[in-house]
Amino acid sequence: MRSDIVKKGVERAPHRSLFKAMGYTDEEINRPLIGVVNAKSEIVPGHIGLDTIAEAVKAGIRAAGGTPFEFPAIGVCDGIAMGHAGMHYSLASRELIADSIESMVMAHGFDGLVLIPNCDKIVPGMLMAAARLNIPAIVVSGGPMLAGRAGQTGISLTDMFEAVGAVSAGKMTEEELAEYENSACPSCGSCSGMFTANSMNCLTEALGMALPGNGTIPAVMAERVRLAKMTGFQIMELVKADIKPRDILTPEAFANALAVDMALGCSTNSMLHLPAIAYEAGVTFNLEMANAISERTPNLCKLAPAGRHFVEDLHAAGGVCAVMKELSKKNLINLNLMTVTGKTVGENLDGVQNRNPEVIRSIENPYSSTGGIAVLKGNIAPNGCVVKRSAVAENMLVHEGPARVFDSEDDCIRAILSGTIKKGEVVVIRYEGPKGGPGMREMLMPTSALAGMGLDADVALITDGRFSGATRGASIGHVSPEAAEGGPIALVQNGDIIAIDMNRYTITLKVSEEVLAERRKNWVCPPPKVQGGYLARYARMVSSADEGAVLKYK
Repeated sequence: MRSDIVKKGVERAPHRSLFKAMGYTDEEINRPLIGVVNAKSEIVPGHIGLDTIAEAVKAGIRAAGGTPFEFPAIGVCDGIAMGHAGMHYSLASRELIADSIESMVMAHGFDGLVLIPNCDKIVPGMLMAAARLNIPAIVVSGGPMLAGRAGQTGISLTDMFEAVGAVSAGKMTEEELAEYENSACPSCGSCSGMFTANSMNCLTEALGMALPGNGTIPAVMAERVRLAKMTGFQIMELVKADIKPRDILTPEAFANALAVDMALGCSTNSMLHLPAIAYEAGVTFNLEMANAISERTPNLCKLAPAGRHFVEDLHAAGGVCAVMKELSKKNLINLNLMTVTGKTVGENLDGVQNRNPEVIRSIENPYSSTGGIAVLKGNIAPNGCVVKRSAVAENMLVHEGPARVFDSEDDCIRAILSGTIKKGEVVVIRYEGPKGGPGMREMLMPTSALAGMGLDADVALITDGRFSGATRGASIGHVSPEAAEGGPIALVQNGDIIAIDMNRYTITLKVSEEVLAERRKNWVCPPPKVQGGYLARYARMVSSADEGAVLKYK
């Protein structure tokens, strides 16, 4: 066993004495030692209930003959961090999570890992650690929040942010806003739409790193506790069989995940996190793969913010397995891949049915013949940029308009709420990328304000930052290279015409190369926004968004 390095032989008697100081018996020490990484905290709604999940996992491990050791992971609540300095730390926290898990595992010699995340950066951070360490590992999330209700209408966190814009535009009263505030988030769990947390929990299942149901069983259901116990049982089977993450996280597994991504209409943040996980697994991943798979993969779901269905509805319809089953009817899923169940994808899908074609459309009746995410390229984004095409109004799939340029999200929000943004414009927010932000802030506040003011079907927004999974509208992020690296987005001026064609995957700044070359001569990169601490180190080391914004080893 890997744990022999901390417990076997005469020379490890001091080590065993430390285990005994914690109350462990010889019998417990001699069993496989399983790390249980719990992101529980009292500041993240998705994590507030994770103690229950962890206890169930540990019960399963003990019942199957292992000894669990729980230790923590940090987690940022993106919603609470949104729209202020806290958002600089969200994406950057992903690397801290991966590094801290690596530190704990290497220091203590665990035989296997159960990873218990729920929210945005915690899920990919834990998967990155699993791929990097490559010891038997399995994920079980805390599950999605239930949808809120305003009268008979289902609502979520998206509606809260959009309501702020509606109040500013005089379309909603403060009393109505208070009703939303008290109703939008009715339970613990990851926010109820197909936002980043639920996207990544579903894609973890599609990758084969979690048991069926991981992405969709609501946080408050007893079924979630049973899933956690089964996860505890299953890590012991993975340890016995020595099935490791890199046995599962193959190039074909990432292709499966991208197909599910396209069918579900997941968050654009998946285009940061899947490349980062692939990097740790030693798998080549480039953004062109997304368009190739999107071209042949239909969009089957319209979950909030793209529609009025929620993750609880997806679960009732059959969950991620039902989506994969539909895709398999046209050979869009590789059924022969190993998963943490110890069975293949195809075996996991035996007997699965789509129980609600209103929520998961059949493969013969998709919302569109192409996938929910598109990667656009052009002279403003030579290395690409990303849009959640399934959440864009039909009339905005092709758009051309004059640029309104802002050098920070904060300046843009003030302009939107003051009513100075005009229909037809293309809002440009720059110096918000991985280096320039630093930390590549999510732009839910400006996009929600535009939607709340009724401008989401008339105004496009592009940025070298990123968007929340709760964003809808023509919101194009991850522009690479970013402005802080001298990317062409740094050269855009007010009034420049920008043409967007999401059907052709193009985005073009209609300014001649000669003019851009002249502007480049006068361009000076602004000084770093953060001069010290973790973010200053992060900004120096982080890669471009098209590479997953990872901290590379070389």
